[in-house]
Amino acid sequence: MIRLRPRIRVPQHGFTLIELVVTLTLVSVLALVAVPLYEVTATRARESELRTALRTIRSALDAYKYATDNGYISKGTVDSGYPPSLQLLVDGVDTVAAPVNGVGNVNGNAGVAMNGAPGMSGGQAGGVNFNTNGTSQNNSANSAGAIPSRMVFLRQVPRDPFYEDQSVAPNQQWNLRAYGSSPGDFGEGADVYDVSSKSTAVGLNGVPYKDW
Repeated sequence: MIRLRPRIRVPQHGFTLIELVVTLTLVSVLALVAVPLYEVTATRARESELRTALRTIRSALDAYKYATDNGYISKGTVDSGYPPSLQLLVDGVDTVAAPVNGVGNVNGNAGVAMNGAPGMSGGQAGGVNFNTNGTSQNNSANSAGAIPSRMVFLRQVPRDPFYEDQSVAPNQQWNLRAYGSSPGDFGEGADVYDVSSKSTAVGLNGVPYKDW
């Protein structure tokens, strides 16, 4: 007599419909939280870049003004002393034969030490780089009273991180304010006294980027 053994049920491993719905709900909630947080973090990083760019350009503008006021760079009688363009800060400008009031000196490769110059300490600081004859000097041939024959104030013009088309040249990404113009009147003039972002967006602090 043949005995039939009872069939043993093998448990099936898998997810129930309720488990799948709960999992999808949790993933959706995490995505809703993570995406805005990422956007805020990315925006905050660009805002930090914008602050640095504005500080760098404004320091270079002040350094150029200081150089003209102290006779290192010649200017007309009606000129403000600020550069006519941002690109000039990168290209550099030839200095006069001797400064008007004689402040500053060249010491080896230390460059020009302009006491009291905004954003300047020694030959290179605050984005300002003073070179003699366009090259770095590392010898004792320079006398203590020598002055650089050319001054360069920026290695490159910083970009506006909020400008839509980053293929545009950096010196064309900024609103330019001329000396003597009203606050907030960023229309191109004979010189560059200040810059601002062309973005119409509002920062995380509630202040439009163009007003930074």
